[in-house]
Amino acid sequence: MTLTSDTHAHDDEHAHDHDEHDHHQHEGPHDYAGAIAGYRAEKDAFFKSAPGSPIPQEERDAFTGLPYYPVDEDLVFEGLTPTPYAGDEPSHFQIPTSDGKLRPAHRAGVFRFDLDGAPRQLTAYELEGAHSDGRLFLPFLDETSGTETYGAGRYLDLEPDEDGTYAIDFNQAYHPSCVYAPQFSCPLTPAENRLAARVEAGERLAKGGGADH
Repeated sequence: MTLTSDTHAHDDEHAHDHDEHDHHQHEGPHDYAGAIAGYRAEKDAFFKSAPGSPIPQEERDAFTGLPYYPVDEDLVFEGLTPTPYAGDEPSHFQIPTSDGKLRPAHRAGVFRFDLDGAPRQLTAYELEGAHSDGRLFLPFLDETSGTETYGAGRYLDLEPDEDGTYAIDFNQAYHPSCVYAPQFSCPLTPAENRLAARVEAGERLAKGGGADH
């Protein structure tokens, strides 16, 4: 399994996201937790001082790092293969964005897995202008959305492993850039990707409901 960088170009003004991040292989529980910690430290450094940081310039001195749920390895689902989308919505559609625009998108497939003892599914998307090398965009909503996490959902960027399967790692769930600055154009999560469960992994909002910056 690979820890992925947020390079999906889903934020129109944030296409680079974190290209400087190295990928880390999952070699064991301790290596995995260490890799996640290292990735988060790199992202905090990027947000603190990089020219492309979504944190407003006047707020960066006070920025002390993004808030996260503790790492939970039970929320990593490996060896997944998407099935063709067969729902009632059109395969090709316009996904709305946080700034009131529409962006061409394609329902690329559906991932199925068990969470909290029940079968779940999430649809993965391909966005116009994003990578076309098997990477998929997976926004989702869950029962923390709107209180502990951003109300319009969190994101996952999926890359195929060497065998062609994918891993959904909720520890890598992150907020779109528009959480920090409204000038970013961020796709809103379609209603079909609402999980009837709490996903206590990945980025969260600061306690009190605001982003920690």
